[in-house]
Amino acid sequence: MDNLYLIIVVILVVLAVSDLVVGVANDAANFLNSAVGSRVASRWVILSVASIGIFIGTFFGSGMMEIAKSGVFHPNMFHFHDVMILFLAVLIADIIILDVYNSLGLPTSTTVSLVFELLGAAVVVGLYVIAKDPNAMSSSLSDYINSSRALTILSAIFSSVVIALVCGSIVMYITRLIFTFNYERNLKFVGAIWCGLAFTAITYFAIFKGLKSTTLVSNETLDALKSQTTQILFIIFACSSALYAIMQHLFKIDILKITILIGTASIALAFAGNDLVNFIGVPMAGYQSYEIASAALANGIDVGTLTMEELKAPVKADWRILSVAGAIMVLTIWFSKKARKVIDTGVNLSRQVAGVEQFGSIQLSRSIVRGTVNFSKSIDRRLPKRVAKFIDSRFKPLAPTNEEKPSFDFIRASVNLTVATLLISLATSLKLPLSTTYVTFMIAMGTSLADRAWGRESAVYRITGVITVIAGWFLTALIAFTAAGIVACILMFATGYSHTLGIIVVIGFGILAMFRVMTSKEFRSKTEEVVEDIEELTGEKAVYDYGNKGIKKSITQTSEIYTRTLDALFTENHRELKNIREEAEKIYRKAKNKRKYEVLPNLERLGGDHPDLTFYYIQVVDYNYEVAKSLLHITRESYEYIDNNHEGFTQEQIEDLQLILDTVNAIYTEFLTMLDTKDYSNFDALMKKREILNDVYYSSTKHQIKRAKANESGTRNTMLFLHIITETRTLILQSRNLMKSQRKLAMTNEG
Repeated sequence: MDNLYLIIVVILVVLAVSDLVVGVANDAANFLNSAVGSRVASRWVILSVASIGIFIGTFFGSGMMEIAKSGVFHPNMFHFHDVMILFLAVLIADIIILDVYNSLGLPTSTTVSLVFELLGAAVVVGLYVIAKDPNAMSSSLSDYINSSRALTILSAIFSSVVIALVCGSIVMYITRLIFTFNYERNLKFVGAIWCGLAFTAITYFAIFKGLKSTTLVSNETLDALKSQTTQILFIIFACSSALYAIMQHLFKIDILKITILIGTASIALAFAGNDLVNFIGVPMAGYQSYEIASAALANGIDVGTLTMEELKAPVKADWRILSVAGAIMVLTIWFSKKARKVIDTGVNLSRQVAGVEQFGSIQLSRSIVRGTVNFSKSIDRRLPKRVAKFIDSRFKPLAPTNEEKPSFDFIRASVNLTVATLLISLATSLKLPLSTTYVTFMIAMGTSLADRAWGRESAVYRITGVITVIAGWFLTALIAFTAAGIVACILMFATGYSHTLGIIVVIGFGILAMFRVMTSKEFRSKTEEVVEDIEELTGEKAVYDYGNKGIKKSITQTSEIYTRTLDALFTENHRELKNIREEAEKIYRKAKNKRKYEVLPNLERLGGDHPDLTFYYIQVVDYNYEVAKSLLHITRESYEYIDNNHEGFTQEQIEDLQLILDTVNAIYTEFLTMLDTKDYSNFDALMKKREILNDVYYSSTKHQIKRAKANESGTRNTMLFLHIITETRTLILQSRNLMKSQRKLAMTNEG
């Protein structure tokens, strides 16, 4: 047999490991969001529970492998060469697409990506076969493609998104009315029943969703379980409720924690059983095709004319292969940074507490919020005041404390898991294809919406995030179809044109996919950069240390960037100005988000015992923001001027700006010395140096006006010069205020 096919098999096996890693990194959010967001336990406990579910679930996924072999295309219409190229194209496209989604921190459906990659590659390969083979000219593309399956899955996406959001919202709303945020009191009376219901739903999910394709349980056993479903569920509910009551009242165990951990393991189990095909189904189908061709060759059959009818035959995966796949999946959720990034997206969009918003604002999200607010007001006007007051009291959040809060509480986490298990179980019983990613994510969004986590301050940003994620879902189908089709087209033409060229292209694509996974850098979002600098202050000394360290860093950065900006402007260094502008934008974003998201939580932690300290702390944060804003204006205008290739500054202009630069640096250097020595005896004299800068400012302005009148500089040149010295004046004014606030903060600490 041609060595090309052996190379393809080897590449498929190697890439299968990569596909497992990138696929699990994206799907980890499906079963970890609720546990991680509620902080039900330490991360290692959560991951351990999920790992058990994943490893067990891998043995339940053998029967799902058929989708990769014959679920989207008709294998009897393709020759051996065609399906090998098809499978290779699918796997390469899948790895690259999922890795991009992981890098962006966006959850997507591995099921949809696989189905449409298979569809895209099959369409291209089918068209190629029809065009090249005279015997196939009478065939139509519909003879090659099982398009009804793909369309069914796509239609299920639309319905699952809406149903999951609505169901999550309704159940969460009713649950919060029952328990309130101070749920410990009501949990004593109805907690056992609630957890019993949740456990029953989770068990039903595990049996009828997770075990439906197991290799370890016979079909007769499953049929017996299904025939006694009602009785079994009633017994499970009664026994679990009684057991929960005993644990809660006799042993004082937090039964919500147990429910959440069991739910996490259950969804992890079903995820592994159902989604394993998305990661190793294609490589296994390719390996099976190679075995079929090898057997045919041994019997004297020409592999070049061999069609793949045998792929329609059911096959049970080797338990050793499933074990290795399970181990790789477990290692991925433990060590993948990209898995954490995707999890953080879901948790960030559904969190109850305030914080940095990952997404911005768009017109659609603003319109939705505005319409919702107006609708809510109209409902409030029609509700009796006593009813409205009662409802508001049930949704009243807990008083702020010094403790770090989880993104949401145990009640919401248990609702997320319970509703997800019920919906997925219902869809399975109705034989509807449903994406676990879509269901779990949209339920989390629905419960956070009903829980009033999307307040007026955050709703527009959260909705933008949801719209972004949903748009990414629907784009997945188009991107997967196109990417796999392009790869398949290149591979088919290369292998059809030349044997050697085909091998080179196949190996090249394999190396490209591996290189993408092994060396890709995560696209660090603006939010991540900001979150690293958001600090929690819990004491007087912490505030002082924060102010001293933060101001020293701010002054040092400002002095350095201001100096580099003018030097690059003097030499018209376009690249350096671009880098400086990006650094200034990063500093500005951090300062802006500190003011938005850091101040209020820290004030709540500090309480009212230190009014002077908190006042100066607020001033420090605010003035630091103003300094960053002025610095950004200077760097941005300077870059745009040089970027547009305008004429550089004259020697006289450079001399004026150099004098201003020397004065600014002298002020900053002296203040940094005060911070290091903690000696503020010359502070008043330093503050008066601003008058020197004012004199330089006035003289430089007069010089520029004279140059403009004498036509020695153009309009844009003059405007930039005046803009720089005006913003420098503002920069020093805000820096002076920052220095004064820091000194008072230091004096307050000493007092």
